[in-house]
Amino acid sequence: MYEFGQPTADEMMAQLAQRLKSRRLEKGLSREALAEMSGVPAPTITRFEQHHAISMRQYLDLSIALGYSAQVQELMREPVYKTMDELESIHRNQHRKRGRR
Repeated sequence: MYEFGQPTADEMMAQLAQRLKSRRLEKGLSREALAEMSGVPAPTITRFEQHHAISMRQYLDLSIALGYSAQVQELMREPVYKTMDELESIHRNQHRKRGRR
């Protein structure tokens, strides 16, 4: 089954960068001020906002500094399914330690 309309990783990174920039500006913070708060260098913040490149650790540090740790912790908390078969598979495999394929 093909999924149409799913965003690419690049599109998602661009959205995350734009949202982070919006939250930074809403709080009236310069990149330098956010850098001080988060420990992430200002040039790295600039690179993320303009070119969407950042490590997961740095993204988390920025999110925490802006007060969004709870929202980040909610990511992928609950399983997503489209069919009852998928839901049954999720329930069967919820305690697995390794994949089969």
